[in-house]
Amino acid sequence: MSIAPGDSPQTHFTAVDPVLTAIAAAAGPCPLGLSSRGSVFEALARSIAGQQLSGAVAARILERLLALHDGRFPTPTEMAAADVTTLRGVGFSFAKVAALHDLAAHTLDGRLAADGVLAAQDDETVITQCCSVRGIGRWSAQMLLMFHLGRPDVLPVGDFGVCNGFRLAYGLKGMPQPAALARFGQRWAPWRSTAAWLLWRAVDLHRAGTLPARSGRAPRVALVKPKAS
Repeated sequence: MSIAPGDSPQTHFTAVDPVLTAIAAAAGPCPLGLSSRGSVFEALARSIAGQQLSGAVAARILERLLALHDGRFPTPTEMAAADVTTLRGVGFSFAKVAALHDLAAHTLDGRLAADGVLAAQDDETVITQCCSVRGIGRWSAQMLLMFHLGRPDVLPVGDFGVCNGFRLAYGLKGMPQPAALARFGQRWAPWRSTAAWLLWRAVDLHRAGTLPARSGRAPRVALVKPKAS
């Protein structure tokens, strides 16, 4: 869906969704937009580094990696040439070493297109290319689209925080099924990235006791069935 002249997340949500409108007023400015930090290769490598680790631990590992290259992020050529022992010494697991080497190989041989080419491709094409790299799944590719390429209409329905924010904001008794959330979220297009960010903020607002009260009935959305005990 294209963006109409003069349209913005605020005006769009005001017209289609009072719940998100109220959260937007409480959450403050949304920081999403095109990132000037590093390359797609670096963004994906950082994503691999941070998988299943706390932010603090991942940051220490990346600091050690940068220290090997005079404080800068290694290039794909340098990453490809780094041996397993060196990367293990930095703190990467064997699985992450393999993923980083695969990312470097995809970048160098063009299976992962150059940044300028990726920037011109549609979201699903970018996701497909990213997911061909070992260790990169759809969620990581969506985060790249949202936070590095500044794509405005990405809704990661498999993200726990997005689903939980939707549950809290709309007064559901359980977590929404991803497909049901995707259908409900069609009303937010072409600003679904901002909607996702607001649902993340809904969790923060709930913890702080400042999530805006919702009026009316909860929407009829299919919920994830509880696992049988």
